Amino acid sequence: MNKFFTMRYWILIVISVLTTTILSGIGMGVPILNILFGFIIGWYAVKRACLLYENLDKRLSKIFIYSIFCSGITLILMIGIWGSAIPMLFDPLSDFKNFGHPMILYDPKLSFIGWQVLMIIISPFVKKF
Repeated sequence: MNKFFTMRYWILIVISVLTTTILSGIGMGVPILNILFGFIIGWYAVKRACLLYENLDKRLSKIFIYSIFCSGITLILMIGIWGSAIPMLFDPLSDFKNFGHPMILYDPKLSFIGWQVLMIIISPFVKKF
């Protein structure tokens, strides 16, 4: 079992990138599955850091690096998926009502802005902190 927790970094990076990409596709751009996957990553990161490092400061810094890396992957994916809709904010003829996002605020344009902020900025970091 220790072999599972002491894999090489490049194998973990490949597995993490592929899994995050597949989960983003399954969720059709909404990273709810990525957030759930973050719980598994968090458990794995803590277990790995506890097995590999004796010093508490080193353990905590490695756990933080793991979480920032996984959040960064999701952030890049969300920018790729939802970032192409940002120019709609500057187009006066944009139809925000029929964009397909939920109307979380009363105004369609404000709901669109809130959806973009939620998908691009907030959701990648929800799963780690």
